[in-house]
Amino acid sequence: MFESITGSLDTIFNKLRGKGRLTEENIKDGLREVRIALLEADTNYAVVKDFIQKVTDRAVGDDVIRSVTPGQQIVKIVHDEMESLMGPGDSTIPFVDGGITILMLVGLQGSGKTTTSGKLASLISSKGRRPLLVAADIQRPAAIEQLQVLGKQLNIPVFSEKGVNPVNVCKGAIKFAKANNHDVVILDTAGRLHIDQKLMLELKEINSKVKPTQIYFVCDSMTGQDAVNSAKEFNAQLCLNGVILTKLDGDTRGGAALSIKAVTGKPIKFVGMGEKLDKLEEFHPDRMASRILGMGDVVSLVEKAQKVIDEEDAAKLEKKIKQGSLTLDDFLNQLQQIKRMGPLKEIMGMIPGLGKRMKGMQIDEKQMQNVEAIIHSMTREERIHPDIIEGNRKNRIANGSGTNVLDVSQLLKQFKQMKKMFKQFAGNGGNFMPPEGMAPHDAMKMSRKLRSKRKKVKRKKR
Repeated sequence: MFESITGSLDTIFNKLRGKGRLTEENIKDGLREVRIALLEADTNYAVVKDFIQKVTDRAVGDDVIRSVTPGQQIVKIVHDEMESLMGPGDSTIPFVDGGITILMLVGLQGSGKTTTSGKLASLISSKGRRPLLVAADIQRPAAIEQLQVLGKQLNIPVFSEKGVNPVNVCKGAIKFAKANNHDVVILDTAGRLHIDQKLMLELKEINSKVKPTQIYFVCDSMTGQDAVNSAKEFNAQLCLNGVILTKLDGDTRGGAALSIKAVTGKPIKFVGMGEKLDKLEEFHPDRMASRILGMGDVVSLVEKAQKVIDEEDAAKLEKKIKQGSLTLDDFLNQLQQIKRMGPLKEIMGMIPGLGKRMKGMQIDEKQMQNVEAIIHSMTREERIHPDIIEGNRKNRIANGSGTNVLDVSQLLKQFKQMKKMFKQFAGNGGNFMPPEGMAPHDAMKMSRKLRSKRKKVKRKKR
């Protein structure tokens, strides 16, 4: 995600950090390069112009030039302004108390509306609501069938009617929802390859007759400024309440995410981060700014971990780490939990200081499968006491797992290093250790976020 713009900005900031002394002139030269990087990322020109002006006004002040770490100060200014550009964040859905919340999804054909409808229904269902999906797209072939397949996978009912116009489909869905105790209705409306009068008249009529609680524009973030221009036009016709960006995990240049809030004035509500139906995330401008600048996203990483890691298992693991008694069974268990969190490259990109080093790096997910196969090929005694694994044992394990002796040796070496690292971490009291080279203010901010997150978790337990 955002690899191109992240790499460009990292190169620019490294140049600024390398200056013996920062002056107004070399700051402006650096920001001129930032401007080019943003434009190459397909960010709206007017948005870039205003953004660079705001950063310049703050960056050329004496407080920055005379700072002990001026290069890092500029990175912080760019981060803050980028956060402001995409924010404030608002991922809340104003559910109707005692009634039905109607969410209308609109957008061009191919933007991912139908899949997003399923993802949104899944997210809402996880909050204890009873959503109903509505197949109001009668234009695209197989749109109804696609939504029905998604509904079946999620165990969420889908309302559809053949030979009926979209307005009456939506009205019929509201009646069905009332009769069957559904408290949220999600309307998957039709799209076109481009904006036309017929499409807008249809959507306006649905809006007028059904009166949705909120209207969300779904757009493909990979289309850059085209997505922003479409959002602007839809907003002029329908008065949107928010935006959902899809395919943000792909090779996107970042222009849509950076521009759409500034151009439309509407908040980015959610972002699609993968094809699976649980890959719809709430949008947080501060976290996205950190990802774009290659600073990682520890808070989101912690949230992902909390969804898949069992509290009791975590307590046992913590005790073993402190005692230095980790086994390969524990290692295998942790590996399987990491796999449930998402693609390894995405997870590693959330770790501060690591994401920018991964530019162009290929992460082979099959290596994780090899590790699992190797551990499964060991006896229980070998998993508990890996030091006994030598010569003949390595040959037997390699043959049983379909790997080679070198793979087995590397795994044992990595496990030994991991135990050593955990021991050092436990000796530090389990506190957050910022990566080498991380700015002090970023480290403090990260530490505060983690402490805040832990407090929230403790309050929930009570």
